[in-house]
Amino acid sequence: MGVDAPPAGGCGIENGFDMDVLTFRDYCLSLPFTEESTPFDETTLVYKVGGRMYAFADMVDFHRVALKCDPDEALQLRERYPREITPAYHTNKRLWNDVRTTGDLPDAFIREQIRNSYLLVLRQNVTPRALRDELLAYVEAHGIPEK
Repeated sequence: MGVDAPPAGGCGIENGFDMDVLTFRDYCLSLPFTEESTPFDETTLVYKVGGRMYAFADMVDFHRVALKCDPDEALQLRERYPREITPAYHTNKRLWNDVRTTGDLPDAFIREQIRNSYLLVLRQNVTPRALRDELLAYVEAHGIPEK
């Protein structure tokens, strides 16, 4: 896989609350080299970078997104936002948070958590190292969208 350009993906995100599934999908696809799949069932959207999962959500019952997180930060977020951020269902509870999309968290905050998950996976989980270094170099040179 070369790193000449990221896959195309529009981003029609507005500021505000209650992120919808299309906004979530568009934002994830706007992050360089993101792959979308439905490996678990026909309704769970999964987003990966370098073959490693960084986000997933049910597209029919869309009221939360599961995002990978640094373990210490995951605990801090859960303490700060106990109604909106909880350990993610069917995952390693130490590393994954469920972030409510229909609560009091603004879209900008949810996008920030998606970016953090993406970057965490890119920096720590993508293998082989040569691929990780190549993708990181592209992201560092071109950046990633905030909205």
